[in-house]
Amino acid sequence: MHPVTAEVTRRIVERSRESRADYVARMDAARGQSPGRGKLSCANWAHAFAAQPEGDKVRMRDPSAPNVAIVSAYNDMLSAHQPYERFPDIIRKAAREAGATAQYAGGVPAMCDGVTQGRPGMELSLFSRDVIAMSTAVALTHDAFDAALMLGICDKIVPGLFIGAAAFGHLPVIFVPGGPMTSGISNAEKARVRALYAEGKATRDELLDSEMKSYHGPGTCTFYGTANSNQMMMEMTGLHLPGAAFVTPNTPLRDALTAYAPKRAVEIRDGTNGYAPFYQVIDEKSLVNAIAGLLATGGSTNHTLHILAMARAAGVQITWEDMDDLSKVTPLIARVYPNGSEDVNAFHAAGGMAFVTRQLLDAGLAHEDVMTVAGQGLRRYTQEPFLDGGKLVWRDGPAASLDRDILRPVDDPFQPNGGMRLLTGPLGRAVLKTSAVKPEHRVIEAPALVFEDQDELLAAHKRGELNRDFVAVVRFQGPKANGMPELHSLTPPLGVQLDKGFRVALVTDGRMSGASGKVPAAIHVTPEAADGGPLAYVRNGDIIRLDAETGRLEIKVDERELMAREAARCAPSGFGYGRELFGWMRRAAGPADTGACALFEAA
Repeated sequence: MHPVTAEVTRRIVERSRESRADYVARMDAARGQSPGRGKLSCANWAHAFAAQPEGDKVRMRDPSAPNVAIVSAYNDMLSAHQPYERFPDIIRKAAREAGATAQYAGGVPAMCDGVTQGRPGMELSLFSRDVIAMSTAVALTHDAFDAALMLGICDKIVPGLFIGAAAFGHLPVIFVPGGPMTSGISNAEKARVRALYAEGKATRDELLDSEMKSYHGPGTCTFYGTANSNQMMMEMTGLHLPGAAFVTPNTPLRDALTAYAPKRAVEIRDGTNGYAPFYQVIDEKSLVNAIAGLLATGGSTNHTLHILAMARAAGVQITWEDMDDLSKVTPLIARVYPNGSEDVNAFHAAGGMAFVTRQLLDAGLAHEDVMTVAGQGLRRYTQEPFLDGGKLVWRDGPAASLDRDILRPVDDPFQPNGGMRLLTGPLGRAVLKTSAVKPEHRVIEAPALVFEDQDELLAAHKRGELNRDFVAVVRFQGPKANGMPELHSLTPPLGVQLDKGFRVALVTDGRMSGASGKVPAAIHVTPEAADGGPLAYVRNGDIIRLDAETGRLEIKVDERELMAREAARCAPSGFGYGRELFGWMRRAAGPADTGACALFEAA
């Protein structure tokens, strides 16, 4: 192992000793009571399969016959999840062939961040993760299953499914992806038209035509945002079948992988020699592997939030410092849009996850000695699936990159460190995605322009007030203020100013999309402004220095002078579902805590 990877893993293990032991003990106790239906009363169990076909009923009368849960995020609104409409029938048929049954145990909500970007619904996006986690637990709480299949891909959905599944970690759990849509117009062309529209040089019809040529069919969006970062991580943790992440929907290979998932789940259930429950697949080492994959591929900054929460659900305590230290030694070996010009389909064709996994293992940057749903050892994930006469088999993936503009070996990376950096300083702690930012834009010192929400910044851009060097401070965008929406709508106007030659950066207690790039952005600033953080004291004209090279986020104002100022207040302006919902909950609970957003202080 690389000494830094080994040391970070060691300290995570030590830090997590008590919480991890408690989690494992709870899962061991739950295992001792399974299979669930074996202890259900006859009335309980009859309820559970009353509506099943007669053939399934005969099999389900046998307490030893395996039963597989399906938890799905299917809906028609998400192109990535629309293919899941077909999956339950494929899974049920395959389960019967394996001498088992499969039941659709429950659905989880799945909103599309692409539809809600810049809209009031985005205020519920991050919090939907916890609703999804609870919905997953509700689906599994019937305690009648030997294994579970998680059907989900995008943004908060995979983390939510993961957290919910962790509560039932004594079960084997396999995540079943749907794959990316086929490639549309080039990402460069899409970005060009967006920039023209931001400058008022393209019409709405021209913009819509361009977007429809990009988002044109079933499957995930093909850029490397949070959705596709999720798929990478599920492979690196061993919760996918090897090579399953980036096979396009509605193809024979995709269907074959879907059909194999319940069969494999049956093979690794409790009572078999291959027992591989979630709580043994997910541990400190597999989570470090997920981080290594995220850094090596320049994945989504959203996972600086999600990985910590996912790990905690399995009793593992990870910090931003752990991720930052790993980033310093994990080279960036992939460039996928927005970090490069090509999409995930090109990444997959160039060698994809099999190549990335092999490189990280060979360099000692990932742990091989882990349990996976495919068997012991991550080396299994250096293989890729294919059909041989209609039969699903695996072969060794490429040992060399098939396109060095997209994938490179660790000894000749795109940059020597990973795609993220932790920033600290008088303004708090933040993360910055470096993989998409050119080196010449990674250090900026300029006057602050302060905005209370993204609409203010967009309006200033339309008025032509941003033709200057500046650091945009967009505050009151954290969880306590309005739910921490993504601020991806700011990328085009800030990018326009960057292209004009101005020195531009963003500092915010909100989030940026996993698809954001180009503009240096210190995001997730904590403590947030609504919680009394230093951002609440920043004024227009204050000189701010953002330095991704040294990891500093500074304001050229004496700290005592800064904190002596009157703090800005989070105004209850604008229409937002998050503000409305959280305001209702706060009012129902009684007076708001001191220092909370003014909206919540209403009687």
